[in-house]
Amino acid sequence: MVRLDKASKTYRTKHGDVQALDRVSLQIQKGELVIIRGPSGSGKTTLLLSAGGMLRPTEGHVIVNNNDIYAMSKRERAIFRAENIGFVFQLFHLVPYLNIIDNVLMPTGVGRSRFGQKDAKEWLNRLNLAERMHHRPSELSAGEKQRTAIARAMLKRPQIILADEPTGNLDPENSDEIIGYLAEYHSSGGTVIVVTHGKAVDQYADRIVYLKKGHIDKP
Repeated sequence: MVRLDKASKTYRTKHGDVQALDRVSLQIQKGELVIIRGPSGSGKTTLLLSAGGMLRPTEGHVIVNNNDIYAMSKRERAIFRAENIGFVFQLFHLVPYLNIIDNVLMPTGVGRSRFGQKDAKEWLNRLNLAERMHHRPSELSAGEKQRTAIARAMLKRPQIILADEPTGNLDPENSDEIIGYLAEYHSSGGTVIVVTHGKAVDQYADRIVYLKKGHIDKP
């Protein structure tokens, strides 16, 4: 489902080059839940964003569902990403001036989509947010914001969910709830890649991949 083939990423900074990924090769099969773990600065988020079509590697290839995504045009890649990949981030990335239902509907804005308000309302109801759908993010708790982000990621029933520290800003109760949604998606056949320092999701993982200084490392 996802394959990185000798993918490298170098950031140019005023203090010199930073090698975030160094010829990383990794295959993730359809239906796997894979955890990416490593110390800060090891390249975890860079790997996740590269796998999701949001950050072009300096070298190498990223193949998603048999598509070389960085061989696509920017628009083709955006449409592919919107149709096939859902994202969940630690900082939620909700649009502050939109209400919750409009935030959930954001992925329908790229390309042609059959999903609309009915589907969004169903997800909000399922995630116990029906009474909050006309509120703005500033009126929600951290747990409610992350549930909104989950609804947005799941709306188009993507083949892949990429989650970057999805419970990093949550208390244990809300963390367990979010992990439960990811585990449920995985159990229904979805592919999940999670960057996390926490151990709560380990019980659902098929594999844990360790990164160190841009390389895949042994645990």
